[in-house]
Amino acid sequence: MKPALEPGMTFEFAYTVPTEKTVPYLFPEFPEGGRMPEVLATGFLVGLLEFACIRFVNPHIDWPRQQTVGIQVNLSHTAATPPGFSVTVKGRLEKVDGRKLTFTLDASDGVDSICQATHERFIIDADKFNAAVARKKAAR
Repeated sequence: MKPALEPGMTFEFAYTVPTEKTVPYLFPEFPEGGRMPEVLATGFLVGLLEFACIRFVNPHIDWPRQQTVGIQVNLSHTAATPPGFSVTVKGRLEKVDGRKLTFTLDASDGVDSICQATHERFIIDADKFNAAVARKKAAR
């Protein structure tokens, strides 16, 4: 039996930032990005927060039949992180409302607090979700 997801559960996830997760690499087809600072891009930070939550949730659901998708992110990205730094995401599951999970997240890079966020994820049945996406693609 899988352990239940309960409000108050906490987790920690560490990730070393490679050059490929900096601003110039976020959308390389836009030439302006190549002139931007080589620091962790906010877009990649959002993905890091999502994957920290995914890694936490997966042992508590019937993975891979059940998965989670992000449905809301609200964050403040307050400090720049160069490549090579390790970002530690600390999370807390604040609320479980049926299949909707609400998290608070803090991230730091060993020097600065770089992010405070709230994030909501929804538990899905992967087959049903993928079938809906296939129907949408076919309707195009």
